[in-house]
Amino acid sequence: MTPSDSVASREHQMFPVLDAEQIETAKRFASGPARTFAADEHVYAIGELGAPAWLVLAGSIEVIRRDGLTHETPITSHGVGQITGEVNQLAGRPSIAGGRAGSNGCTALPFDPAHLRALMVGSADVGEVVMRALILRRVGLIEQGSGGTVIVGVPGSADIVRLQGFLTRSGYPNIVLDAASDEEGRALVERIGVLRADLPLVVCPNGTVLKRPTDVEVAACLGITPDLDPAIVYDVAIVGAGPAGLAAAVYAASEGLSVVVLDERAIGGQAGASARIENYLGFPTGISGQALAGRAFNQALKFGAEIAVPLEVARLDCDDARPADDPLVLALPDDKRVRSRTVIVASGARYRRPDIPDLAMFEGAGVSYWASPIEARLCEGEEVALVGGGNSAGQAVVFLAPRVKHLHLIVRRPLAATMSKYLIDRIAALPNVTLHVGTEIVGLEGDRATGLSGATFRQPDGSTKQCAMRHLFLFIGADPNAGWLQGCVDTDGKGFIVTGKATLALQTSRARVFAIGDVRAGSTKRVAAAVGEGAAVVAQVHVALADMAERAAS
Repeated sequence: MTPSDSVASREHQMFPVLDAEQIETAKRFASGPARTFAADEHVYAIGELGAPAWLVLAGSIEVIRRDGLTHETPITSHGVGQITGEVNQLAGRPSIAGGRAGSNGCTALPFDPAHLRALMVGSADVGEVVMRALILRRVGLIEQGSGGTVIVGVPGSADIVRLQGFLTRSGYPNIVLDAASDEEGRALVERIGVLRADLPLVVCPNGTVLKRPTDVEVAACLGITPDLDPAIVYDVAIVGAGPAGLAAAVYAASEGLSVVVLDERAIGGQAGASARIENYLGFPTGISGQALAGRAFNQALKFGAEIAVPLEVARLDCDDARPADDPLVLALPDDKRVRSRTVIVASGARYRRPDIPDLAMFEGAGVSYWASPIEARLCEGEEVALVGGGNSAGQAVVFLAPRVKHLHLIVRRPLAATMSKYLIDRIAALPNVTLHVGTEIVGLEGDRATGLSGATFRQPDGSTKQCAMRHLFLFIGADPNAGWLQGCVDTDGKGFIVTGKATLALQTSRARVFAIGDVRAGSTKRVAAAVGEGAAVVAQVHVALADMAERAAS
Protein backbone atom coordinates (compact mmCIF):
# COMPACT_ATOMS: atom_id res chain seq x y z
CA MET A 1 0.00 0.00 0.00
CA THR A 2 1.20 3.51 -0.76
CA PRO A 3 -0.69 5.76 1.67
CA SER A 4 -1.47 9.35 0.76
CA ASP A 5 0.83 12.04 2.10
CA SER A 6 -1.52 12.88 4.99
CA VAL A 7 -1.40 9.37 6.42
CA ALA A 8 1.99 8.14 5.16
CA SER A 9 3.76 9.30 8.31
CA ARG A 10 1.29 7.31 10.40
CA GLU A 11 1.66 3.97 8.61
CA HIS A 12 3.01 2.41 11.81
CA GLN A 13 -0.27 3.41 13.47
CA MET A 14 -2.36 2.08 10.59
CA PHE A 15 -0.71 -1.33 10.81
CA PRO A 16 0.55 -1.69 14.40
CA VAL A 17 2.15 -4.87 15.74
CA LEU A 18 0.96 -5.94 19.20
CA ASP A 19 3.67 -7.18 21.54
CA ALA A 20 3.42 -10.49 23.43
CA GLU A 21 1.72 -8.92 26.45
CA GLN A 22 -0.81 -7.07 24.29
CA ILE A 23 -1.58 -10.27 22.37
CA GLU A 24 -2.32 -12.10 25.62
CA THR A 25 -4.62 -9.24 26.67
CA ALA A 26 -6.44 -9.33 23.35
CA LYS A 27 -6.93 -13.10 23.50
CA ARG A 28 -9.27 -12.66 26.48
CA PHE A 29 -11.76 -10.84 24.24
CA ALA A 30 -11.78 -13.19 21.23
CA SER A 31 -15.19 -14.39 20.01
CA GLY A 32 -14.03 -17.95 19.36
CA PRO A 33 -11.06 -20.30 19.17
CA ALA A 34 -8.16 -19.74 16.84
CA ARG A 35 -8.57 -21.07 13.28
CA THR A 36 -5.94 -22.29 10.87
CA PHE A 37 -6.18 -21.46 7.14
CA ALA A 38 -4.26 -23.14 4.31
CA ALA A 39 -2.10 -21.12 1.94
CA ASP A 40 -4.20 -18.78 -0.24
CA GLU A 41 -7.43 -19.82 1.51
CA HIS A 42 -9.99 -17.04 1.86
CA VAL A 43 -10.25 -15.75 5.43
CA TYR A 44 -12.92 -13.15 4.64
CA ALA A 45 -14.35 -11.74 1.41
CA ILE A 46 -15.00 -8.24 0.09
CA GLY A 47 -18.62 -7.45 0.88
CA GLU A 48 -18.93 -10.17 3.54
CA LEU A 49 -21.53 -9.20 6.14
CA GLY A 50 -20.33 -9.36 9.74
CA ALA A 51 -16.79 -10.42 8.83
CA PRO A 52 -14.80 -10.46 12.09
CA ALA A 53 -11.46 -8.81 12.66
CA TRP A 54 -8.68 -11.42 12.83
CA LEU A 55 -5.61 -11.31 15.09
CA VAL A 56 -2.75 -13.17 13.39
CA LEU A 57 -0.98 -15.67 15.67
CA ALA A 58 1.08 -17.45 13.02
CA GLY A 59 1.74 -16.95 9.31
CA SER A 60 0.15 -14.01 7.54
CA ILE A 61 -3.06 -12.62 6.02
CA GLU A 62 -2.84 -10.81 2.66
CA VAL A 63 -5.40 -7.97 2.49
CA ILE A 64 -6.81 -6.76 -0.83
CA ARG A 65 -9.21 -4.07 -1.99
CA ARG A 66 -11.17 -3.58 -5.19
CA ASP A 67 -9.56 -1.10 -7.56
CA GLY A 68 -12.29 -0.21 -10.02
CA LEU A 69 -14.69 -2.91 -11.20
CA THR A 70 -12.50 -5.88 -12.03
CA HIS A 71 -9.09 -5.26 -10.52
CA GLU A 72 -7.92 -6.15 -7.04
CA THR A 73 -5.01 -4.37 -5.42
CA PRO A 74 -3.02 -5.46 -2.35
CA ILE A 75 -3.34 -3.23 0.70
CA THR A 76 -0.96 -4.87 3.15
CA SER A 77 0.22 -8.14 4.61
CA HIS A 78 -0.66 -8.68 8.27
CA GLY A 79 1.88 -10.72 10.21
CA VAL A 80 1.99 -12.09 13.74
CA GLY A 81 0.55 -9.60 16.25
CA GLN A 82 -1.42 -7.63 13.66
CA ILE A 83 -5.20 -7.39 13.42
CA THR A 84 -7.29 -7.08 10.26
CA GLY A 85 -10.26 -4.85 9.55
CA GLU A 86 -11.37 -1.24 9.59
CA VAL A 87 -14.35 0.71 10.96
CA ASN A 88 -16.96 -1.60 9.41
CA GLN A 89 -15.77 -4.42 11.66
CA LEU A 90 -16.99 -2.44 14.69
CA ALA A 91 -20.57 -2.41 13.44
CA GLY A 92 -20.74 -5.72 11.58
CA ARG A 93 -21.26 -4.04 8.22
CA PRO A 94 -20.10 -5.60 4.92
CA SER A 95 -16.34 -5.71 4.67
CA ILE A 96 -14.72 -3.20 2.32
CA ALA A 97 -11.58 -5.33 1.95
CA GLY A 98 -10.90 -9.05 1.66
CA GLY A 99 -8.24 -11.28 3.14
CA ARG A 100 -6.63 -14.61 2.32
CA ALA A 101 -3.96 -16.64 4.06
CA GLY A 102 -0.38 -16.02 3.00
CA SER A 103 1.89 -18.48 1.18
CA ASN A 104 2.58 -20.36 4.42
CA GLY A 105 -1.02 -20.27 5.65
CA CYS A 106 -2.04 -18.61 8.91
CA THR A 107 -3.55 -19.13 12.34
CA ALA A 108 -5.74 -16.33 13.62
CA LEU A 109 -8.22 -15.42 16.37
CA PRO A 110 -11.64 -13.96 15.40
CA PHE A 111 -13.20 -10.88 17.00
CA ASP A 112 -16.84 -10.36 15.98
CA PRO A 113 -18.26 -6.82 16.37
CA ALA A 114 -19.45 -7.28 19.97
CA HIS A 115 -16.15 -8.76 21.12
CA LEU A 116 -14.12 -6.20 19.16
CA ARG A 117 -16.03 -3.42 20.95
CA ALA A 118 -15.46 -5.21 24.25
CA LEU A 119 -11.72 -5.14 23.53
CA MET A 120 -11.90 -1.38 22.84
CA VAL A 121 -13.61 -0.69 26.15
CA GLY A 122 -12.04 -3.44 28.29
CA SER A 123 -8.41 -2.67 27.53
CA ALA A 124 -7.54 1.00 27.26
CA ASP A 125 -4.02 0.18 26.03
CA VAL A 126 -4.80 -2.33 23.28
CA GLY A 127 -8.16 -0.72 22.51
CA GLU A 128 -6.55 2.63 21.72
CA VAL A 129 -4.00 1.03 19.38
CA VAL A 130 -6.60 -0.99 17.49
CA MET A 131 -9.21 1.79 17.33
CA ARG A 132 -6.70 4.23 15.87
CA ALA A 133 -5.65 1.65 13.28
CA LEU A 134 -9.23 0.94 12.17
CA ILE A 135 -9.97 4.65 11.74
CA LEU A 136 -6.74 5.43 9.87
CA ARG A 137 -7.31 2.54 7.48
CA ARG A 138 -10.73 3.93 6.57
CA VAL A 139 -9.20 7.40 6.12
CA GLY A 140 -6.57 5.94 3.82
CA LEU A 141 -9.22 4.24 1.65
CA ILE A 142 -11.27 7.44 1.45
CA GLU A 143 -8.30 9.59 0.48
CA GLN A 144 -7.31 7.14 -2.25
CA GLY A 145 -10.91 7.16 -3.54
CA SER A 146 -10.96 3.40 -3.85
CA GLY A 147 -11.61 0.19 -2.02
CA GLY A 148 -15.32 0.72 -1.71
CA THR A 149 -18.26 1.68 -3.89
CA VAL A 150 -17.93 2.25 -7.65
CA ILE A 151 -20.24 4.78 -9.35
CA VAL A 152 -20.54 4.65 -13.14
CA GLY A 153 -22.11 7.53 -15.02
CA VAL A 154 -21.55 11.12 -16.14
CA PRO A 155 -19.12 12.85 -13.74
CA GLY A 156 -20.58 16.03 -12.30
CA SER A 157 -24.19 15.08 -13.06
CA ALA A 158 -26.78 15.78 -10.36
CA ASP A 159 -27.26 12.13 -9.40
CA ILE A 160 -23.55 11.42 -9.15
CA VAL A 161 -22.99 14.53 -7.03
CA ARG A 162 -25.84 13.38 -4.77
CA LEU A 163 -24.47 9.86 -4.41
CA GLN A 164 -20.90 11.06 -3.86
CA GLY A 165 -22.16 13.50 -1.24
CA PHE A 166 -24.07 10.80 0.61
CA LEU A 167 -21.21 8.30 0.56
CA THR A 168 -18.59 10.87 1.51
CA ARG A 169 -20.63 12.23 4.42
CA SER A 170 -21.25 8.65 5.52
CA GLY A 171 -17.50 8.05 5.55
CA TYR A 172 -17.48 5.51 2.68
CA PRO A 173 -14.72 5.40 0.06
CA ASN A 174 -16.00 5.69 -3.49
CA ILE A 175 -14.72 6.10 -7.03
CA VAL A 176 -16.46 7.51 -10.14
CA LEU A 177 -15.93 5.94 -13.57
CA ASP A 178 -17.02 7.84 -16.68
CA ALA A 179 -19.56 5.71 -18.56
CA ALA A 180 -18.34 7.14 -21.87
CA SER A 181 -14.57 7.47 -21.60
CA ASP A 182 -13.46 4.99 -18.92
CA GLU A 183 -12.83 1.53 -20.37
CA GLU A 184 -14.21 -0.40 -17.39
CA GLY A 185 -17.21 1.89 -16.99
CA ARG A 186 -18.10 1.74 -20.68
CA ALA A 187 -17.74 -2.06 -20.73
CA LEU A 188 -20.10 -2.46 -17.76
CA VAL A 189 -22.73 -0.22 -19.35
CA GLU A 190 -22.52 -2.16 -22.62
CA ARG A 191 -22.59 -5.56 -20.90
CA ILE A 192 -25.67 -4.73 -18.85
CA GLY A 193 -27.29 -2.86 -21.74
CA VAL A 194 -28.56 0.07 -19.68
CA LEU A 195 -30.04 3.22 -21.12
CA ARG A 196 -28.69 6.69 -20.33
CA ALA A 197 -31.80 7.22 -18.19
CA ASP A 198 -30.68 4.29 -15.98
CA LEU A 199 -27.40 6.00 -15.10
CA PRO A 200 -25.65 6.26 -12.79
CA LEU A 201 -24.91 2.67 -11.85
CA VAL A 202 -23.63 1.84 -8.38
CA VAL A 203 -21.54 -1.29 -7.86
CA CYS A 204 -21.50 -2.30 -4.21
CA PRO A 205 -18.48 -4.10 -2.65
CA ASN A 206 -20.34 -7.44 -2.89
CA GLY A 207 -20.77 -7.00 -6.66
CA THR A 208 -24.45 -6.00 -6.67
CA VAL A 209 -25.25 -3.44 -9.40
CA LEU A 210 -27.92 -0.79 -8.77
CA LYS A 211 -29.48 1.37 -11.49
CA ARG A 212 -29.93 5.05 -10.63
CA PRO A 213 -30.45 4.22 -6.95
CA THR A 214 -31.73 6.40 -4.15
CA ASP A 215 -29.54 7.04 -1.12
CA VAL A 216 -31.71 4.57 0.81
CA GLU A 217 -31.10 1.84 -1.78
CA VAL A 218 -27.35 2.43 -1.71
CA ALA A 219 -27.34 2.35 2.09
CA ALA A 220 -29.19 -0.98 2.08
CA CYS A 221 -26.71 -2.45 -0.42
CA LEU A 222 -23.75 -1.31 1.68
CA GLY A 223 -25.28 -2.49 4.94
CA ILE A 224 -25.19 1.04 6.37
CA THR A 225 -28.78 0.74 7.58
CA PRO A 226 -29.05 -2.13 10.07
CA ASP A 227 -32.10 -4.36 10.43
CA LEU A 228 -33.76 -3.08 13.60
CA ASP A 229 -35.38 -5.79 15.72
CA PRO A 230 -38.99 -4.71 16.48
CA ALA A 231 -38.93 -6.79 19.67
CA ILE A 232 -36.16 -4.70 21.23
CA VAL A 233 -37.09 -1.91 23.62
CA TYR A 234 -34.18 0.55 23.74
CA ASP A 235 -33.37 2.74 26.70
CA VAL A 236 -32.82 5.71 24.38
CA ALA A 237 -33.88 6.41 20.79
CA ILE A 238 -32.19 9.49 19.33
CA VAL A 239 -33.67 11.15 16.25
CA GLY A 240 -30.91 13.04 14.47
CA ALA A 241 -27.21 12.24 14.00
CA GLY A 242 -25.80 15.75 14.12
CA PRO A 243 -23.40 16.93 16.86
CA ALA A 244 -26.15 16.97 19.53
CA GLY A 245 -27.48 13.52 18.69
CA LEU A 246 -24.04 11.93 18.36
CA ALA A 247 -22.92 13.45 21.67
CA ALA A 248 -26.00 12.04 23.39
CA ALA A 249 -25.30 8.64 21.80
CA VAL A 250 -21.69 8.57 23.01
CA TYR A 251 -22.52 9.54 26.58
CA ALA A 252 -25.60 7.33 26.86
CA ALA A 253 -23.95 4.24 25.36
CA SER A 254 -20.76 4.72 27.41
CA GLU A 255 -22.91 4.68 30.54
CA GLY A 256 -24.44 1.34 29.67
CA LEU A 257 -27.74 2.43 28.13
CA SER A 258 -28.99 0.69 24.97
CA VAL A 259 -29.05 3.34 22.23
CA VAL A 260 -30.31 3.63 18.68
CA VAL A 261 -29.69 6.71 16.51
CA LEU A 262 -31.81 7.42 13.43
CA ASP A 263 -31.25 10.07 10.76
CA GLU A 264 -32.97 10.57 7.43
CA ARG A 265 -29.82 11.73 5.60
CA ALA A 266 -26.33 11.12 6.99
CA ILE A 267 -24.23 11.67 10.08
CA GLY A 268 -23.11 15.18 10.97
CA GLY A 269 -26.25 17.22 10.34
CA GLN A 270 -25.66 20.73 9.02
CA ALA A 271 -22.36 20.88 10.88
CA GLY A 272 -21.18 17.92 8.79
CA ALA A 273 -21.16 20.19 5.75
CA SER A 274 -18.90 22.81 7.37
CA ALA A 275 -15.53 22.99 5.64
CA ARG A 276 -13.72 24.10 8.80
CA ILE A 277 -14.92 24.86 12.32
CA GLU A 278 -12.30 27.03 14.01
CA ASN A 279 -14.06 28.11 17.21
CA TYR A 280 -14.69 24.64 18.64
CA LEU A 281 -12.88 24.09 21.94
CA GLY A 282 -9.77 21.94 21.73
CA PHE A 283 -9.12 22.36 17.98
CA PRO A 284 -7.00 25.53 17.66
CA THR A 285 -6.20 24.82 14.00
CA GLY A 286 -9.83 23.96 13.22
CA ILE A 287 -11.56 20.75 12.18
CA SER A 288 -13.98 20.01 9.36
CA GLY A 289 -17.54 19.21 10.28
CA GLN A 290 -17.23 15.86 8.53
CA ALA A 291 -14.11 14.92 10.51
CA LEU A 292 -15.75 15.92 13.79
CA ALA A 293 -18.86 13.91 12.96
CA GLY A 294 -16.75 10.93 11.89
CA ARG A 295 -14.91 10.88 15.21
CA ALA A 296 -18.16 11.07 17.15
CA PHE A 297 -19.68 8.33 14.98
CA ASN A 298 -16.76 6.00 15.69
CA GLN A 299 -16.98 6.74 19.41
CA ALA A 300 -20.67 5.88 19.41
CA LEU A 301 -19.96 2.59 17.60
CA LYS A 302 -17.18 1.81 20.05
CA PHE A 303 -19.61 1.95 22.97
CA GLY A 304 -22.24 -0.13 21.20
CA ALA A 305 -24.77 2.41 19.89
CA GLU A 306 -26.73 1.33 16.81
CA ILE A 307 -26.78 3.97 14.09
CA ALA A 308 -29.29 3.74 11.24
CA VAL A 309 -28.99 6.12 8.26
CA PRO A 310 -30.64 7.13 6.07
CA LEU A 311 -33.84 6.17 7.87
CA GLU A 312 -36.67 8.66 8.17
CA VAL A 313 -38.80 8.86 11.29
CA ALA A 314 -42.32 9.56 10.07
CA ARG A 315 -43.83 10.41 13.45
CA LEU A 316 -43.91 9.78 17.18
CA ASP A 317 -46.96 7.80 18.28
CA CYS A 318 -48.79 10.20 20.60
CA ASP A 319 -51.69 7.94 21.61
CA ASP A 320 -52.61 9.24 25.05
CA ALA A 321 -54.66 6.11 25.68
CA ARG A 322 -51.47 4.10 26.17
CA PRO A 323 -50.39 3.33 29.75
CA ALA A 324 -48.08 6.10 30.97
CA ASP A 325 -44.98 3.90 31.19
CA ASP A 326 -45.44 1.96 27.95
CA PRO A 327 -42.51 2.24 25.53
CA LEU A 328 -42.59 5.25 23.23
CA VAL A 329 -43.05 4.27 19.57
CA LEU A 330 -41.36 5.86 16.55
CA ALA A 331 -43.06 5.08 13.22
CA LEU A 332 -40.70 4.32 10.32
CA PRO A 333 -41.32 3.61 6.61
CA ASP A 334 -42.94 0.31 5.57
CA ASP A 335 -44.93 0.08 8.82
CA LYS A 336 -41.79 -0.55 10.86
CA ARG A 337 -41.46 0.63 14.44
CA VAL A 338 -38.76 1.47 16.96
CA ARG A 339 -39.70 1.21 20.62
CA SER A 340 -37.83 3.00 23.38
CA ARG A 341 -38.27 4.02 27.00
CA THR A 342 -37.10 7.55 26.19
CA VAL A 343 -36.74 9.62 23.03
CA ILE A 344 -34.23 12.41 22.41
CA VAL A 345 -35.20 14.79 19.61
CA ALA A 346 -32.02 16.08 17.95
CA SER A 347 -33.45 16.46 14.45
CA GLY A 348 -31.94 19.90 13.96
CA ALA A 349 -33.12 22.11 11.15
CA ARG A 350 -33.85 21.96 7.43
CA TYR A 351 -32.05 24.17 4.93
CA ARG A 352 -34.13 27.25 4.18
CA ARG A 353 -34.97 27.70 0.51
CA PRO A 354 -35.37 31.26 -0.79
CA ASP A 355 -38.30 32.18 -3.00
CA ILE A 356 -36.51 32.05 -6.36
CA PRO A 357 -38.40 30.81 -9.45
CA ASP A 358 -37.30 27.33 -10.65
CA LEU A 359 -34.93 26.88 -7.71
CA ALA A 360 -35.86 23.21 -7.25
CA MET A 361 -34.94 22.46 -10.88
CA PHE A 362 -31.32 23.44 -10.24
CA GLU A 363 -30.84 21.73 -6.88
CA GLY A 364 -27.97 19.31 -7.43
CA ALA A 365 -27.42 20.81 -10.89
CA GLY A 366 -25.60 23.98 -9.86
CA VAL A 367 -27.41 24.95 -6.65
CA SER A 368 -26.01 23.55 -3.38
CA TYR A 369 -26.77 24.03 0.30
CA TRP A 370 -23.30 22.99 1.44
CA ALA A 371 -19.72 23.26 0.19
CA SER A 372 -17.89 19.97 0.41
CA PRO A 373 -14.72 18.97 -1.49
CA ILE A 374 -17.05 17.44 -4.11
CA GLU A 375 -18.63 20.82 -4.92
CA ALA A 376 -15.25 22.52 -4.70
CA ARG A 377 -13.86 20.26 -7.43
CA LEU A 378 -16.88 20.91 -9.65
CA CYS A 379 -16.50 24.70 -9.53
CA GLU A 380 -12.69 24.79 -9.74
CA GLY A 381 -11.58 27.92 -11.60
CA GLU A 382 -15.12 29.19 -12.22
CA GLU A 383 -17.18 32.22 -11.13
CA VAL A 384 -19.61 31.37 -8.31
CA ALA A 385 -22.01 33.08 -5.93
CA LEU A 386 -22.77 32.37 -2.29
CA VAL A 387 -25.78 33.74 -0.41
CA GLY A 388 -25.64 34.06 3.37
CA GLY A 389 -23.99 36.02 6.16
CA GLY A 390 -23.70 33.57 9.05
CA ASN A 391 -20.63 31.68 10.25
CA SER A 392 -21.42 28.65 8.08
CA ALA A 393 -21.48 30.93 5.05
CA GLY A 394 -18.20 32.52 6.11
CA GLN A 395 -16.52 29.13 6.51
CA ALA A 396 -17.73 28.15 3.05
CA VAL A 397 -16.38 31.36 1.49
CA VAL A 398 -12.94 30.82 3.03
CA PHE A 399 -12.97 27.21 1.81
CA LEU A 400 -14.15 27.93 -1.75
CA ALA A 401 -12.36 31.18 -2.60
CA PRO A 402 -8.86 29.69 -3.16
CA ARG A 403 -10.38 27.20 -5.60
CA VAL A 404 -12.58 29.46 -7.75
CA LYS A 405 -11.94 32.28 -10.20
CA HIS A 406 -14.24 34.74 -8.43
CA LEU A 407 -16.81 34.52 -5.63
CA HIS A 408 -19.76 36.89 -5.18
CA LEU A 409 -20.87 36.98 -1.54
CA ILE A 410 -24.48 38.17 -1.35
CA VAL A 411 -25.86 39.32 2.01
CA ARG A 412 -28.82 41.33 3.24
CA ARG A 413 -27.00 43.11 6.08
CA PRO A 414 -23.40 44.08 6.87
CA LEU A 415 -21.36 41.05 7.93
CA ALA A 416 -20.59 42.54 11.35
CA ALA A 417 -24.22 41.93 12.35
CA THR A 418 -24.17 38.19 11.66
CA MET A 419 -20.65 36.78 11.36
CA SER A 420 -17.69 36.22 13.72
CA LYS A 421 -14.92 38.79 13.35
CA TYR A 422 -12.18 36.27 12.54
CA LEU A 423 -14.14 35.17 9.47
CA ILE A 424 -14.91 38.76 8.42
CA ASP A 425 -11.21 39.60 8.57
CA ARG A 426 -10.27 36.53 6.59
CA ILE A 427 -12.85 37.23 3.88
CA ALA A 428 -11.67 40.84 3.61
CA ALA A 429 -8.18 39.56 2.80
CA LEU A 430 -9.38 37.38 -0.08
CA PRO A 431 -8.67 39.20 -3.38
CA ASN A 432 -11.25 37.30 -5.45
CA VAL A 433 -14.30 37.84 -3.22
CA THR A 434 -16.77 40.66 -3.92
CA LEU A 435 -19.23 41.54 -1.17
CA HIS A 436 -22.74 42.59 -2.25
CA VAL A 437 -24.67 44.08 0.71
CA GLY A 438 -28.43 44.49 0.31
CA THR A 439 -28.45 42.44 -2.88
CA GLU A 440 -30.62 39.38 -3.58
CA ILE A 441 -30.94 36.78 -6.32
CA VAL A 442 -34.28 36.98 -8.13
CA GLY A 443 -33.81 34.65 -11.11
CA LEU A 444 -31.85 31.65 -12.39
CA GLU A 445 -30.92 30.67 -15.94
CA GLY A 446 -30.25 27.31 -17.54
CA ASP A 447 -32.06 23.97 -17.64
CA ARG A 448 -32.02 20.67 -15.80
CA ALA A 449 -30.09 18.86 -18.49
CA THR A 450 -27.13 21.26 -18.67
CA GLY A 451 -27.47 22.79 -15.21
CA LEU A 452 -27.23 26.36 -13.97
CA SER A 453 -25.75 28.89 -16.41
CA GLY A 454 -26.43 32.24 -14.74
CA ALA A 455 -28.30 34.29 -12.14
CA THR A 456 -30.00 37.67 -11.93
CA PHE A 457 -29.11 39.96 -9.00
CA ARG A 458 -31.41 42.72 -7.74
CA GLN A 459 -29.26 45.50 -6.31
CA PRO A 460 -30.12 47.92 -3.46
CA ASP A 461 -31.27 50.63 -5.91
CA GLY A 462 -33.75 48.21 -7.51
CA SER A 463 -31.80 47.67 -10.70
CA THR A 464 -30.97 44.15 -11.89
CA LYS A 465 -27.74 42.64 -13.12
CA GLN A 466 -27.12 39.34 -14.85
CA CYS A 467 -24.07 37.25 -14.01
CA ALA A 468 -22.91 34.10 -15.80
CA MET A 469 -22.17 31.30 -13.34
CA ARG A 470 -22.58 27.55 -13.01
CA HIS A 471 -22.62 27.26 -9.21
CA LEU A 472 -24.71 28.94 -6.53
CA PHE A 473 -24.35 28.16 -2.83
CA LEU A 474 -27.19 28.97 -0.43
CA PHE A 475 -26.44 29.44 3.29
CA ILE A 476 -29.46 31.42 4.47
CA GLY A 477 -30.28 29.62 7.70
CA ALA A 478 -32.70 26.85 8.51
CA ASP A 479 -36.12 26.07 9.92
CA PRO A 480 -36.75 23.59 12.76
CA ASN A 481 -37.09 20.00 11.60
CA ALA A 482 -39.94 19.17 13.95
CA GLY A 483 -42.86 18.51 11.62
CA TRP A 484 -42.82 14.79 12.44
CA LEU A 485 -43.72 15.70 16.05
CA GLN A 486 -46.77 17.79 15.16
CA GLY A 487 -49.36 17.61 17.93
CA CYS A 488 -47.07 15.62 20.23
CA VAL A 489 -45.05 18.35 21.96
CA ASP A 490 -45.35 22.08 22.52
CA THR A 491 -43.54 24.42 20.12
CA ASP A 492 -43.03 28.16 19.97
CA GLY A 493 -44.35 30.47 17.27
CA LYS A 494 -41.50 29.54 14.91
CA GLY A 495 -41.90 25.80 15.34
CA PHE A 496 -38.97 25.20 17.73
CA ILE A 497 -39.62 22.68 20.51
CA VAL A 498 -40.24 24.13 23.97
CA THR A 499 -38.50 22.40 26.89
CA GLY A 500 -38.20 22.83 30.63
CA LYS A 501 -41.87 23.02 31.58
CA ALA A 502 -41.45 20.16 34.04
CA THR A 503 -38.61 19.48 36.49
CA LEU A 504 -36.17 18.44 33.77
CA ALA A 505 -34.74 21.34 31.79
CA LEU A 506 -34.47 19.49 28.46
CA GLN A 507 -37.70 17.52 28.68
CA THR A 508 -40.54 18.53 26.38
CA SER A 509 -44.21 18.83 27.29
CA ARG A 510 -44.45 15.05 26.83
CA ALA A 511 -42.90 12.88 29.53
CA ARG A 512 -39.72 10.99 28.56
CA VAL A 513 -39.34 12.97 25.32
CA PHE A 514 -36.37 15.37 25.35
CA ALA A 515 -35.17 17.96 22.83
CA ILE A 516 -31.60 19.19 22.27
CA GLY A 517 -29.60 21.19 19.75
CA ASP A 518 -30.90 23.46 16.99
CA VAL A 519 -34.46 22.09 17.10
CA ARG A 520 -34.92 23.26 20.70
CA ALA A 521 -36.39 26.70 21.40
CA GLY A 522 -33.85 29.00 23.01
CA SER A 523 -30.80 26.88 22.17
CA THR A 524 -27.54 28.49 21.14
CA LYS A 525 -26.95 27.63 17.49
CA ARG A 526 -23.34 26.53 17.84
CA VAL A 527 -21.71 23.11 17.53
CA ALA A 528 -20.21 23.30 21.01
CA ALA A 529 -23.59 24.17 22.54
CA ALA A 530 -25.23 21.25 20.74
CA VAL A 531 -22.57 18.85 22.01
CA GLY A 532 -23.01 20.21 25.53
CA GLU A 533 -26.75 19.63 25.45
CA GLY A 534 -26.14 16.12 24.11
CA ALA A 535 -24.02 15.38 27.17
CA ALA A 536 -26.37 17.10 29.64
CA VAL A 537 -29.52 15.35 28.44
CA VAL A 538 -28.19 11.90 29.37
CA ALA A 539 -28.26 12.75 33.07
CA GLN A 540 -31.91 13.73 32.68
CA VAL A 541 -32.63 10.50 30.81
CA HIS A 542 -31.25 8.59 33.79
CA VAL A 543 -33.69 10.46 36.05
CA ALA A 544 -36.62 9.55 33.79
CA LEU A 545 -35.57 5.90 33.64
CA ALA A 546 -35.14 5.77 37.41
CA ASP A 547 -38.64 7.20 37.88
CA MET A 548 -40.01 4.49 35.57
CA ALA A 549 -38.20 1.78 37.51
CA GLU A 550 -39.44 3.14 40.82
CA ARG A 551 -43.06 3.18 39.63
CA ALA A 552 -42.72 -0.36 38.28
CA ALA A 553 -41.32 -1.58 41.60
CA SER A 554 -44.14 -0.01 43.58
